[in-house]
Amino acid sequence: MEFIIITGLSGAGKSNAMRIMEDIGYYCVDNIPPVLIPTFYSLCEKSTDKHLKKVAIVTDIRGGDVFDALFDALNKLKSNNNNYKILYLDAKDEVILRRYKETRRKHPLADIYHGSTSDAVSFERGLLETVRNRADYIIDTSFLSPSQLKERISALFLGDSSFGLVVNCMSFGFKYGTPSEADIIFDVRCLPNPFYIPELKNFTGLDKNVYDYVMKWDQTKGFLERLISLIEYMLPLYCDEGKSQLMIAIGCTGGKLYSLLQS
Repeated sequence: MEFIIITGLSGAGKSNAMRIMEDIGYYCVDNIPPVLIPTFYSLCEKSTDKHLKKVAIVTDIRGGDVFDALFDALNKLKSNNNNYKILYLDAKDEVILRRYKETRRKHPLADIYHGSTSDAVSFERGLLETVRNRADYIIDTSFLSPSQLKERISALFLGDSSFGLVVNCMSFGFKYGTPSEADIIFDVRCLPNPFYIPELKNFTGLDKNVYDYVMKWDQTKGFLERLISLIEYMLPLYCDEGKSQLMIAIGCTGGKLYSLLQS
């Protein structure tokens, strides 16, 4: 049985994640109290209903004080040798604040802080830090469109998520900040930058003219050769440590011109 626990910051996209999980064939339950998770796991495991062999549940701060029971629930699952994965949805504070402003919804903890969404987000982030550290998969939705989030989740769970190491690569721009979900960050601002070539500055690394320009330099070829060698060496080490997901981020100034290195 596949059992996925979806949690994370309010406003980070857990509801979207649940809908995506439903689309790819998981039986989903939203806002389940953590104390009920072991019992629900046992019921699904014993059931003969084939729809309960791929299950995803959402549990978060909406449960109030009962969310403190999540750690007890996870420990109980572990002691019973129950297999599960944790998917944690994250986003930058400013993005979450903007989402709440745009939707005019209230953060679940806002009343505690006299309506201050900013204070509520800060408190929730600290409260969930331990859960984030235990997560098997972390997705930062700050700059992901709904379709990109679906691609990311589908890549994780459409196959057999119980085996192997899922490796994702992304490009980003340092001027926008570093991605919080990245395990490894490579700075390629030392390489020739096509942004300063007038006829190339409005294209991206996915365009052939930019690709040809970047890849013609010995600096780029040498970097890529050493990068691949390093990653090939590191992947078995991450597997030995039991890591389920590895996010490799390639950063330049704007985040677009070196997206070709994602491949």
